[in-house]
Amino acid sequence: MNSVAGTFYPGQAQVLSKEVARFLADAAAQVHTAAQPPKALIVPHAGYVYSGKTAALAYAQLLPWRDTIRRVVLLGPVHRVAVRGLVLPGVNHLSTPLGAVAVDKNAIALLAHLSQVTVNPAAHALEHSLEVQLPFLQTVLDDFQVVPLAVGDATPAEVGEVLEALWGDRETLIVISSDLSHFLPYRTAQAVDFETVHAILRLRGALTHQQACGGTPINGLLLAAKHHQLTPTLLGLCNSGDSTGERQRVVGYASFVFSGADHGRP
Repeated sequence: MNSVAGTFYPGQAQVLSKEVARFLADAAAQVHTAAQPPKALIVPHAGYVYSGKTAALAYAQLLPWRDTIRRVVLLGPVHRVAVRGLVLPGVNHLSTPLGAVAVDKNAIALLAHLSQVTVNPAAHALEHSLEVQLPFLQTVLDDFQVVPLAVGDATPAEVGEVLEALWGDRETLIVISSDLSHFLPYRTAQAVDFETVHAILRLRGALTHQQACGGTPINGLLLAAKHHQLTPTLLGLCNSGDSTGERQRVVGYASFVFSGADHGRP
């Protein structure tokens, strides 16, 4: 990985570190006090200039739990390579200018029996949806490993089955990388994204790719969240027109945190 450093986010470690820290400092005031760590996040994956502030609202929720969370199950949609199911990169670590993150081999072994999970390095080589999440995770967590899954053509049940296999307990966090609507006029995008947000808050899946480019992994998460009685909270909602002023063709962004009493297996 490390393929979009310098484009989606700063390519120099010092500049990147300062930018992520600034986003998180602005978001820190909105951190919710909770008895246990979040179980899942939905975060956008555009360039930081567009969606960094919104993503930080979710990642700031992890700051009180930096010593607790040890495994991050990271799912994002494929943008450049069509794949069936969910695919792993087949590497031992992922990297950004902030350093390397180990891939959790023990967790991957738990997926060996699932036919919808395969290895496809090409699907990860230029995929930004997973990579842009790593600098935030590297900043808010102390010592963690990642399970990076690029998601293509898969059913909600197939995604949900993967999440159940990796569910774990307080040490495991699920991160779904997704933007919302794409290239609609500003007011139209607001209306479409409002409906998408309310579907997520009601744990109603069947989101289309027009509603969210990561609709496939989100739909799987919503199944799992319903099963484990998690409660989603909207942390932030905006679109690219809010940061650029261009309102003819915008992309929507939202951040959510999922929490609840049922963190372990049923």
